[in-house]
Amino acid sequence: MKTKLDYYRIFYETARFASFSTAARHLYISQSAISQCISQLEEDLDTQLFIRSRRGVALTKEGKLLFQKVESAIQAIEQGETLLARLHKLESGSLIIAAGDTITREYLLPYLEQFHKTYPNIRIEMANSYSHHMLELVKEGKAELAFVNLPAEDDELCIEPCHKIHDVFVCGPDYNAKKKYTWEEIANEPLILLEKNSSSRNYIDKNFAKERITLNPQIEIAAHELLIQFASIHLGVSCVVKEFSKKELEKGLIKEMKLSPPLPSRSIGYAYLRHNPLSFPAQAFLDLIKRDV
Repeated sequence: MKTKLDYYRIFYETARFASFSTAARHLYISQSAISQCISQLEEDLDTQLFIRSRRGVALTKEGKLLFQKVESAIQAIEQGETLLARLHKLESGSLIIAAGDTITREYLLPYLEQFHKTYPNIRIEMANSYSHHMLELVKEGKAELAFVNLPAEDDELCIEPCHKIHDVFVCGPDYNAKKKYTWEEIANEPLILLEKNSSSRNYIDKNFAKERITLNPQIEIAAHELLIQFASIHLGVSCVVKEFSKKELEKGLIKEMKLSPPLPSRSIGYAYLRHNPLSFPAQAFLDLIKRDV
């Protein structure tokens, strides 16, 4: 484009007010600068745009055609600026978060509630799947943030821990449990575990495998809350996340079976694309998370 965009803004304001002097006051520049820019624009386009008279200026036929296009372009730019300002102030936009049911219910729910109260005009969408699938959703652009069980690694993603958790074995309140269990002893209990395609199950299996112990559960299920419920009615011994089972432990619906030594702690983490800047809503949501980390 051989003509500066600023010239079109000056042309637009001059045509809108039909006056060099009014356009100059509106743009906070001198009237002579307005006149020079219009003359330069007419020279660049090889077209007379204004008819000058003592009463002011009026658009030529060619000037009117150009004004229609310039007006549409400037209005589109102003709308874009307004939209960006609203996004920056978190007055509009959306945020898509990928997270499993348990992490959403037991960890994210208070943050989602707080975020919605603070930014009610931001639309929140949730995508649900297993941890490794949720990372793919971020890489495919179908979610901006994913909250997953760690450890997890991916060169395309930034993955940071945000909440430490502990895996413990639990049984029903009337279960005849010992004070402490070795890993071999707990493996011989009637175990209820998550399905093998879950990251939590893989983490437990790998830790026991390091001790050359294979876990053979009697029941495999997909939902963490069912682990708690099944243990509470004495269907077997479940491995649950202690932080996500506090209410049931405090109420005595289940009781912890002490493992010696205990399973190593792990973390929940959040993931986002390494080389893509986070949107304002995503950054604001992570700010809430980071305050408690």
